[in-house]
Amino acid sequence: MDHQQDEVDMEKELMQDFVRDLADFFKVFGDPTRLCILRLLLKEEMNVGEMADALEMTQSAVSHQLRVLRQNALVKYRKEGKTVYYSLDDDHVRSVLEQGTTHICHKRGYEE
Repeated sequence: MDHQQDEVDMEKELMQDFVRDLADFFKVFGDPTRLCILRLLLKEEMNVGEMADALEMTQSAVSHQLRVLRQNALVKYRKEGKTVYYSLDDDHVRSVLEQGTTHICHKRGYEE
């Protein structure tokens, strides 16, 4: 194979990796529980107990979903004593959530 073909193949592979990573990113948003957690965190930083109460779920179930969100860099945490507070990882996550919410409200007639 020539050098030019190697470059084309490498670009194609990088594009496939990118598309796979992007698909994985959006898969995380496909779970209703994770979306509820993210929507709570749009409003304010919260700890697991507060989220569990707000969602009427067990702390264990919320913690499990937070682990998935953390592993996918959608939420971050900070410790204050023994309490762990969660927030959205960055403004990109906020933007995706806000844009998705606006789109669904517009298309389906929900109020924001």
